[in-house]
Amino acid sequence: MTKFVVRRLVWTIPVVLLVILLTFTMMKQIGGNPFRQTERAVPASIQRNLERKFGLDKPWYVQYAQYVRNVFTFDLGPSMVLRGRSVNAIVKEQFPRSIQLGGLAMLFALVVGVPLGAVAALKQNSTADYSAMVVSNVGFAVPSFLVATLLIYFVSLKWGLLPTSGWATWRHKILPPIALGLGPMAYFARLARGSMLETLQQDYVRTARAKGLRWRRVVVVHVLRNSLIPVVTAAGPFLGFLITGSFIIETIFAIPGIGRYYVVSVQARDLSVTMGLTVILALIIVVANLIVDILYGLLDPRTREARA
Repeated sequence: MTKFVVRRLVWTIPVVLLVILLTFTMMKQIGGNPFRQTERAVPASIQRNLERKFGLDKPWYVQYAQYVRNVFTFDLGPSMVLRGRSVNAIVKEQFPRSIQLGGLAMLFALVVGVPLGAVAALKQNSTADYSAMVVSNVGFAVPSFLVATLLIYFVSLKWGLLPTSGWATWRHKILPPIALGLGPMAYFARLARGSMLETLQQDYVRTARAKGLRWRRVVVVHVLRNSLIPVVTAAGPFLGFLITGSFIIETIFAIPGIGRYYVVSVQARDLSVTMGLTVILALIIVVANLIVDILYGLLDPRTREARA
């Protein structure tokens, strides 16, 4: 397992290089730069000086090589739009809130979705099964911004139970994760149900029951443990999506996270902010997938030798 972890960490380097190259290429294809906006009446001489300052006057491969060097020295560069602010400072100040929001949304999705799917599988074709699938379908069908709006109207405004916006206390950190995590919760519920129904038909489950093992032990040790592997597989990419794809929820609940900077940086052609946040997203997904592979070894010991 140690060799596998080291090998995956080494493979992180070409992944990051490829992500930087693809992001850099796409930003170049969009065209324009933050110093040539129509609402910013900047003289041509000042534009040239700014482009020279940020290295935009150099060939693309020189810009790419310089940015890669800066990334591996943990310097994401200055923002081209937000004067006097560096990408490192933006990430340090804003990113923890997005991580908290995404982590809490993932926790809600797993804690509610997996048991919901397990109950539906164990009570197949019963009222509990149908009710769980109705909840799952609603979670799929209703977009997160509508869920957020309904939660604010009923829970905050009509009932006065929780605040409508902010991220200061634990009371502020209840509604946004629910709104963001409802869709993944529905997905995990259906995934857990399907996986458990398939596992329940396996020979080793029937053998365990025939040997007289208690049904609760069979479910926990044999059925649930093996059924969690598909859920763990999906959890890695979902975590990266929830952390960086929360722009709408952050806007609705007025959470000062990183999502707003991501969208605004693309619109403003702020190359350094866009690429810096993209690199961080790539690293989060790589780390999440690495954790998934480690959990594979814990859930299924047969995979340890194959991955060593």
